[in-house]
Amino acid sequence: MSNSHLFLPSGFPRAPLQNGIGRFVCQLQRITIKFCKSNGSSRGVREFIEKDLLDFAHNYPGIVVYVKPRRHHSPCLSAEYLNGERQYVNCHNHSRDEVIKWVNLLRTESGNQIIRLRKMWHTDCPSIQGPWSPFVNRDPHLNVVEFPNESLSRPVYLPKTATEQLKEIFEKQRQTNVSSLDEKQAE
Repeated sequence: MSNSHLFLPSGFPRAPLQNGIGRFVCQLQRITIKFCKSNGSSRGVREFIEKDLLDFAHNYPGIVVYVKPRRHHSPCLSAEYLNGERQYVNCHNHSRDEVIKWVNLLRTESGNQIIRLRKMWHTDCPSIQGPWSPFVNRDPHLNVVEFPNESLSRPVYLPKTATEQLKEIFEKQRQTNVSSLDEKQAE
């Protein structure tokens, strides 16, 4: 087991600029495809450019695609993201399918650095009570109840029906009438 995970920067999960709350904004700003027109190690990249690049550019118009031929150099993909980060992928002897997978990976990434997560959740306004759970403010006698339980199976709050409300009004009127009759008889 290596200790390389100890040297990763650590942080909390976050979405860039609250991405996805209003609408999704692709974080990949531009991708540069560098390749050699004659070198055999660029064959997969050349096939991607010939067969798939136009469809990719048509499907994702928000991503600027640059194609840069270079003589006698190994092919690579260079991705630039909205937060200013850059990523490079060496595509030496990659097949067309591998290049497609790398381009899609670069397209779907946020551009943020890979970090070790300190916690799986984070809030800017922490509570001294801790995270909410469904067992907060529950009666402790529920720990020893046998389930299924008839009284706990009913809904906690049911609004009164119109018939029940009319019955209550009728009972209140009857009680006031009875009390007023008792007062008249006492006089």
